[in-house]
Amino acid sequence: MMSFYKLSAKTLSGETVSFSDFAGKTVLVVNTASKCGFTPQYNDLEELNRKYKDKGLVILGFPCNQFGNQEPGSSKDIESTCRINYGVTFRIFEKCDVKGPEAHPVFRFLSDRLPGIFGTKSVKWNFTKFLIAPDGTPVRRFAPLTNPAKIEKYILSLY
Repeated sequence: MMSFYKLSAKTLSGETVSFSDFAGKTVLVVNTASKCGFTPQYNDLEELNRKYKDKGLVILGFPCNQFGNQEPGSSKDIESTCRINYGVTFRIFEKCDVKGPEAHPVFRFLSDRLPGIFGTKSVKWNFTKFLIAPDGTPVRRFAPLTNPAKIEKYILSLY
């Protein structure tokens, strides 16, 4: 059976990160977009990051341009938006697909284990969030409308 910790992804700078680096940590995976109505959630994600990173929370952002062309920029553009406009310090990975035949393996893995509403396996919009327990088990999927502050109680339940 596939494990979350066997996956990897490339950061905006092209560095490959093995998810085995996150073993024993609570992980929140989010598909993001810089020009989405939910983009201000970067602020709330960063607040969670600052509040809980020393307790083992890791937030992983994956820009995606599959929904309404809301992430059209280059890696440099994405990084600028995240760092300068929202003060993001958590890891942002290369732009990727989160649904369909070219979906990044992390989203194939998470969507398979945590289907959305009515059992739908694909990601439906930007800022869908997946919470992974410290043992690597995907435990909960959150809709784009779910503000990251509402996820805090679920994060705390994993400590």
